[in-house]
Amino acid sequence: MTGTRIAALGHYQPARVLTNHDLADIVDTDDAWITSRVGIRTRHVAGPDEPVDELAAHAAGKALAAAGLVPGDIDLVLVATSTAIDRSPNTAARVAARLGMGSPATLDLNVVCAGFTHALATADHTVRAGAARRALVIGADKMTDVTDWTDRTTCVLVGDGAGAAIVEAVADGAEPGIGPVLWGSVPEMGHAVRIEGTPPRFAQEGQSVYRWATQRLPALAREACERSGVAPEELAGVVLHQANLRIIEPLAAKIGAVHAIVARDVVDSGNTSAASIPLALAKLVERGELPSGAPVLLFGFGGNLSYAGQVIRVP
Repeated sequence: MTGTRIAALGHYQPARVLTNHDLADIVDTDDAWITSRVGIRTRHVAGPDEPVDELAAHAAGKALAAAGLVPGDIDLVLVATSTAIDRSPNTAARVAARLGMGSPATLDLNVVCAGFTHALATADHTVRAGAARRALVIGADKMTDVTDWTDRTTCVLVGDGAGAAIVEAVADGAEPGIGPVLWGSVPEMGHAVRIEGTPPRFAQEGQSVYRWATQRLPALAREACERSGVAPEELAGVVLHQANLRIIEPLAAKIGAVHAIVARDVVDSGNTSAASIPLALAKLVERGELPSGAPVLLFGFGGNLSYAGQVIRVP
C-alpha cells in the first residue's frame, strides 16, 4: 500500500448572492440578528435550472484543469451530497456524463455536512488499496432546495455550492499528503440535524449541535492530528465545517492551532453542507494563504452527528 495526496482543488458557487438585507424582505429577521448568532452575511443561491450535479461538475472541471488532467484520467468519482433530488442515476454518474468521462466507478455518499471528509477518506483508502488509480472527490449541495423559507432559524443559514479535489497516489517513498481519518457518529443524536419529509426540509436543534460541537469536537480534532503525527501548533490551517462562526472560532482556539489560518468562508457562503470544507479550502489555496505542502486539518461534522477529520498537505 502507498500513500495518497490531493493533487489539485476546484470550487464553484452560483452567481446569485442573497444578503441578510434580502432575507429581511422574506422573513422576520435583520442583518444584526443573523450576524450576531451565526456570523453569516451573504450566501449564494442556485436557480431552478442549476441542479446539484451541475454545481459539482463546474467544481470538478476546475480541479481537473488545475491538475493538468483530462476527464479520462479519472477512474473513480465520489460525490458527497444530501440534496440530490433524483435517486438514479446518482449524482456522481451525472457528473461523469457531464464531463465526458470514460467508465469510472461512480458513488454518492450521504453523510450530510461531514460528507466531503468521509469521501476523501474513502478515496484515500481506495487508491491505497489499488482499486482506483486517481479519484475525483466532490462535496456539492443545493441546500436552498430543502429550505423552509418561512423558518427564520434555518433559512438564514444555508447556501449552495461545490468543491472538488483530485486524489492520487504519491511517488514511492514520498510522504503521504492525506493523513489517517478519524471518523464516527453519535447515532442517538440523529434528531439534531435532519432533512426529512415530502418535500424534504432541513431542520436542526441548534443548541444541541452547538453544545456537542464546542464540548466534544476539540478532543476529536486533536486526535485526528495525533493520528497524522502533527501537533496542533504545527498546523498551517484549520478548515472546519462552515456551520456557524460562533462554533468555528472557539473550536480552532480549543484545538490549540495557535499559528493556523482558520477558514471563515461561512461569512460569505453560509452553510453549504458537504460543499463547505472543499469550498473553503480551495479558496484559501487559490488566494495563496496556504503554502504548498503545509499541514491543514479538515474536520466535518453534522447530520446524525457524524464526524470525520484528517490532516492533509496543501497541493
